[in-house]
Parts: sequence; structure tokens; C-alpha cells
Amino acid sequence: MPRSSLPPAQTLTPDVARSWLVSHLGLASTRLPSGAKGARALLKALRCIQLDPLDVIGTNADLVTLARVDGLARGDVYRHLMPGHAFEHWAKERCLLPASAFPYYRERMWETPWWRLGTRLDRLPPRVLEAVLEEVAARGPISAAELTDHGAVEPLDWSGWKGTGKATSMALEVLWTRCQVVICGRGPGGKRYDVPHRALPEVAREPVTGGPDTFARWALLERVEAAGLLSRAAGPHWSILSDVRTTELPDSLVREGLLEEVMLPGSPRRYLAPAGFRERPLTAPDERMRILGPLDPLLWDRGLVKLAFGFEYAWEVYKPADQRRWGWYVCPLLHRGELVGRLEARVEEDVLRVDTLWREKGVKLDDAALDEALARHAKSCGVTRVRRPRARVG
Repeated sequence: MPRSSLPPAQTLTPDVARSWLVSHLGLASTRLPSGAKGARALLKALRCIQLDPLDVIGTNADLVTLARVDGLARGDVYRHLMPGHAFEHWAKERCLLPASAFPYYRERMWETPWWRLGTRLDRLPPRVLEAVLEEVAARGPISAAELTDHGAVEPLDWSGWKGTGKATSMALEVLWTRCQVVICGRGPGGKRYDVPHRALPEVAREPVTGGPDTFARWALLERVEAAGLLSRAAGPHWSILSDVRTTELPDSLVREGLLEEVMLPGSPRRYLAPAGFRERPLTAPDERMRILGPLDPLLWDRGLVKLAFGFEYAWEVYKPADQRRWGWYVCPLLHRGELVGRLEARVEEDVLRVDTLWREKGVKLDDAALDEALARHAKSCGVTRVRRPRARVG
């Protein structure tokens, strides 16, 4: 069906787009309960929280929750969500997802294109998969190191980055992708695995009804809610749904009235938004400054961040040092609904040490709000002191 049959895309001003994104993504105020209840409510509201193993001042999952929920410490997001309330799988790359999403994944067994499940299956003897699944069922929750060693296997190679060479660990990766086992927590020995009926008892066997496109329809609607505004252009914000992007499904959901198309001035790009999003109540930004994780959903689409906030964002963690404009692990600062600066910090003994602090051109950082944000973050990291320099223009 031609695009001319779609309802016309509405144009949002940057101010409207910015207000919608900040409010919708839970960054306008701390309206959620504190502690464990807040962490669980947040995951349901955000649909997914992107994971990354780097832990400099907290992992990305820590930073996403700490920016929105009070009464949490570094690492609490995992302790409060697993087991029972969340599982890990592919969404916007590897993510924490609410337990309610598990039946959809169990039916589809979705993977990101670069994961190469087929290659893993070619390299693993079927008996190893069976043995590992039986042992997890008998002994879980359990870490990979605690399972029987089934010898070596040829590791996957991604442009020089090597995957696991252990057959047991590769078997866990396959079983995890297939939703035959789930990650149910993290401990000193790393990820802990269990079978779904123990780790997610309320949803493990819940049926999913619908046709062959049930997962894609559900997942696209969830991704639009998770992003707030989802660019129709290719990019990492599509991740496992990259193939869905070029099908008729996005247009079909617009025609059905389940999604809307919008545009922003200065860009030919079209964005998908939840149906009726402009009628949803917006929360006005409070006075709190927030330290954002580098993979916060507000930052998923750099082009949108530039259009709506006038803020140039790049995560430079994988760039050589001499090619970085700002730094290695740099976190943007959100204040009163604007991105006002960024910082690079680390936890060192009993100090949260800010190595570099940048303010946006034309912005005077609110020192009191910044000091309060750093003090809150230091407390969440279990340290008592903060050291920071004067801000320089970014």
C-alpha cells in the first residue's frame, strides 16, 4: 500500500518534543516509589533497560534507575528485579525486560543479527546442550563455573574479539537465547542461571495467542513506547527489529491508529510515536539535576537528541583516546528538562572523583543542583566524599 495512504505526519516543535521525551521517559520528577517497588515500576514503564558490563560509577542499568528512583544503591537494580520480576534478552541490544515480556520471547526466541546462534549450534554437540540443560534444571540457580566442564569449543570471532571457548558456556548462551534457561541474578561468580518455571513462575508457561507476526507487532509497539519517538531511519535504536523496520508493519500500525508519525523542524526524518501521545499528561521538570547513563533511553538516537535538545552526544568508550572529543565514560547532565553539561567521573577508595566537567555553551551550571546530584550519587556508590573541578565549556 503506498505511503500516500498514511495519515499526514504532524510536526512537533523542539520544545514539545523535549517536554514529551523528558516526561515520558521518567526524567521530569521522582514520581515512582522508592527502593525495590520503584525499580520494578520503572522497568514496566520503560519497557527495557539497556545493559552494559562497564561499571565505572555504576553500570548503565544502575545509572538509568538512579536517575529516576530514590532509595537505591549501586547494584540494587539487579537485586530488586531478579529473580521473578525481570529477565535478560535482546531488545535495544541486551536489556533487562519485565517478566511480562517473557512469553513473547519464549515463543519467538529472537536474537540480534550478529549473535550467530546457528554458528553456535554447528559447533556444539547436541549432547552437551542436553546435559547442560538437565544440570541447570537439577541444580539451578547456578553459575557457568559451577556447571560440569564439557571441554573446549571453537570460539566465535567478531573482528578480533573472541567469544567463549568453553563448551559449557556456549551451551548456556544457546539455551539462554532459546529461553530454555534464564539469567536469574548476578553474584561473585557472575551470572546465575535457572529454568524459567523457577525463575519466572508467574509467566513461564503463560500462553501467547495470535498469528505469525504477533511478536513483531508487540515488540514494535513496545519499542516505540521505550523510545518515546522512534526514528524510521536505520540505526542502533532498531537493533533486533532492524528487519521489521523495512516491512509493511510500521505503516500498518499507523493506519490502524496504534502509532502516529511525526516530524521535527530541520530534518526530513519521520518518527513513530505512541497513538494519542499528545493527549497524555506531562510532568513538569523538577529542580533536580540528573546524571544520565551513557545508554539511557533519552540518548538512544543521537540525531533526535541534537534536534530536540541542541546537544551533541557521542559515547566514545570504544574510540582510541586520541580520537575522543570528551572522554572515555562520559555521562550527560539533565537539569530542568535541558541537557546542560556532561562529566567524566570514577569511584576511587572513599571518593567520587569527577575528573572533567563540561558545561554546554551558553549555559551556567547550577552549582548547588550539581553538588546535590553528586552527593546523591556518592551515597549510592557507598562513598562519603566528592571531588570535582570547575566546569569548562564543552
